[in-house]
Amino acid sequence: MLSTILLNAADNGANIGIGYGLGAIGAGLAALGAGIGIGSIGSNGLQSMARQPEIMADLRTNMILAIAFIEGTSFFGMVIGLLVLLIK
Repeated sequence: MLSTILLNAADNGANIGIGYGLGAIGAGLAALGAGIGIGSIGSNGLQSMARQPEIMADLRTNMILAIAFIEGTSFFGMVIGLLVLLIK
């Protein structure tokens, strides 16, 4: 999507500004941060389950809640980044 915007701007000779690039970088960083956070939760959760199998149900519930919160905040970050790209 960003490449299409940049190619159209190059064809039209328009000055698109730095906001488009920063919006794309912000959306990408939000997705990257979510991936790192969810990977860390999964890794540490599996280690905890291996050490104490009796807390597996409670730990699974807490992991699902934490993953949902991470996904929610990253979704807002990506939406804001894409709004910067799409709204002129």
